[in-house]
Amino acid sequence: MPKKSSGGGLSPAQQAAKFLGVSVLAGAVLAGIALPAVGALGLAAKGSVESFDELPANMKTPPLSQRTTILDADGGQIATVYSRDRTVVALKDVSPYMQKAIVAIEDSRFYQHGAVDLKGVLRALNKNAQTGGVSEGASTLTQQYVKNVFVEEAGDDPTKVAQATQQTIGRKIRELKYAIQVEEELGKKKILENYLNITFFGQQAYGVEAAAQRYFSKSAKDLNIQESALLAGIVQSPSRYDPVNDEAEATKRRNIVLQRMAAVGDISRAQAADAMKAPLGLKVSKPRNGCITAVKGAGFFCDYVREVFLNDKVFGKTKEARAKVWNQGGLTIRTTMDARAQDSAQRSIKDHVYKSDEVATAASIVQPGTGKILAMGQSRPYGFGKNETQINLSVDGSMGGGMGYQPGSTFKPIVAAAALEDGMPANKVYSAPYQMAYPSPVSACDGKRWMNDRDNPAKLENENDSEVGPYDMKEATAKSVNTYYVQMISDIGICPVTTMAKKMGVERADGGKMDQAPSIALGTQEMSPLTMANGYATFASRGMYCTPIAIESVSQRVGDKTKSLQVPKSTCSRAMSEKTADTINALLKGVVEDGTGSKAGLGSRPSAGKTGTTDERYAAWFVGYTPNMAGAVWVGDPAHKRKMSGITIGGRSYGKVFGGEVPGPIWRDMMSGALEGKPVEQFNDIHIPDGRDKGRGDGNRDDDDRDDDNGGFIGGLVGGNNNGGGGGEPFPTPSFSIPEGFFRGQDNGGGNGNGGRFG
Repeated sequence: MPKKSSGGGLSPAQQAAKFLGVSVLAGAVLAGIALPAVGALGLAAKGSVESFDELPANMKTPPLSQRTTILDADGGQIATVYSRDRTVVALKDVSPYMQKAIVAIEDSRFYQHGAVDLKGVLRALNKNAQTGGVSEGASTLTQQYVKNVFVEEAGDDPTKVAQATQQTIGRKIRELKYAIQVEEELGKKKILENYLNITFFGQQAYGVEAAAQRYFSKSAKDLNIQESALLAGIVQSPSRYDPVNDEAEATKRRNIVLQRMAAVGDISRAQAADAMKAPLGLKVSKPRNGCITAVKGAGFFCDYVREVFLNDKVFGKTKEARAKVWNQGGLTIRTTMDARAQDSAQRSIKDHVYKSDEVATAASIVQPGTGKILAMGQSRPYGFGKNETQINLSVDGSMGGGMGYQPGSTFKPIVAAAALEDGMPANKVYSAPYQMAYPSPVSACDGKRWMNDRDNPAKLENENDSEVGPYDMKEATAKSVNTYYVQMISDIGICPVTTMAKKMGVERADGGKMDQAPSIALGTQEMSPLTMANGYATFASRGMYCTPIAIESVSQRVGDKTKSLQVPKSTCSRAMSEKTADTINALLKGVVEDGTGSKAGLGSRPSAGKTGTTDERYAAWFVGYTPNMAGAVWVGDPAHKRKMSGITIGGRSYGKVFGGEVPGPIWRDMMSGALEGKPVEQFNDIHIPDGRDKGRGDGNRDDDDRDDDNGGFIGGLVGGNNNGGGGGEPFPTPSFSIPEGFFRGQDNGGGNGNGGRFG
């Protein structure tokens, strides 16, 4: 009795012998199945045998690419992404009707033959010889599965796909040898299962489960007779028999499958007749792929997760290796996103800034002490349409963002932290005159010094002429006094400030080095909202900086097994002493309580923060925090063309935009919702002695955000419009020459120099 393989049919040796016999008989007959002129190819039987023997003994089967699911911190789905929409299922989870339909129409003798169907080969040869072309094929379902494996391995490379499907004798020989191997190793049931999972069914659906969901919005296990017949009929030509675009052609093909099922005894003729009368019954689900489908406006957070995966070496040593894992999919990525925080951020953004506004807003929330990114949103949605963008305005350029935006006075607390760490007392008093020349020289890193122009020195001034020192640190911070902070950085030097910024993770969004100029005290270096939020989280966590993270865990399903992947971990380091952080917190509480950020206050919940408005109002900021959340809000024109004077934002008109006027309320509403239900935590209180001269006037201003109300250059660096009016008033021309290298990014009208990248 002949030895049978484990899956039914002849043994590999017997199948190979049959193959050779057919080759001798027909001269590489298998190629002839697909090609009309076998003899013209000149492949002799001897050559067939040698080619067959030279093939590797084992076929490497790549794992099937599947969809990846991105989840929030609580397991709620954010989005699904995939290179191929596929969900692998076991055969027991596929309708018996579907199993019978695919076998009936593709290979009705599947359970009777081995890897090659000799009867089918001879029948096809005879018919093709009669017609003089290729009117019938004889590839078994196993051979089709092997071909699909080669196509899967080729991925999206068109050259490799063409090689995997080319009609050559060599490919047919390889296909047959591996089909023999597959029959021996897997058996019929597993081959059928694999075939149903790998096959393309059109409409971006790979595998029977995705096809069932796409066309009928149901699972493959629930398919009825006519639905199964429709899907089985699509396989031969997904474009020709596409039921969405050609219902008549798809119906004809479905009915052919039903007739075939009845002919082979899978269903009765009465069942076939009833099914043929039924409508197609489509209930199409549109493909939902990519971050554009993300819930709660989390498209940009989703995109950031993708960027992390493709850029972090923990997921692969090379970018190509990481991309391969990502495209293979089958990943379940649990992220750090807090659904409540994300929803609150996006709702607040929508309430205050419209997507059609001339300017945009972006916001990020980070958890102090862990680096976990809790929320990330912006007013211009993720997409390709009008007033939509794929540029993530919250992050650095290397992570899919832009080149950043000048943070203005929100950088001042970093200067204060550097000064405190350098030994400066918290009640330090400076003369802080209304106007002054930049002190010179100022020490910089590597023993260098910054020098002002002796003949035509660069000057700066405060918001208005009533703002005259002396001031101590608390009042100067609450009122955002420019001259105070320039005197401070001139005292301690530039290097301690840039060093402190680096310790806090506050670096330029374009990856460049910070300028060694005292103007950085006024926030001239372009930053991203995520960078500023995470930097301020250092204050909230009493001096501990933690690198930002977006991914909690990743698991990957390969076949019927699931494995866990390593993920990036946040690394925390001390950026400043607890005393310094506590002092900054006390200073910034004053900003919210009775300073420029009073409109951002959270009521009874303790909070701290800082406003910022940049040169000529191209950008406005509020960055703030509680002990358990830190957030940053930026408002401005990403293209750096529209000044925020005489402007309408969110349906409300503004003569001039301040950090406390637009970003502040966005931050307040965003954080209020994000913190709902969270414990009310207290800062570690610290008393700052009053160092002010009691004999002088208080110099209070008459506007709500005293950073840059003159509309002048770099937050009051030179004299500007002090009238407090709306737009349309001229901006004066600076009356001094700016030293070379004094500022960066002042092209294109004096801003962050992105050159209209986001236009």
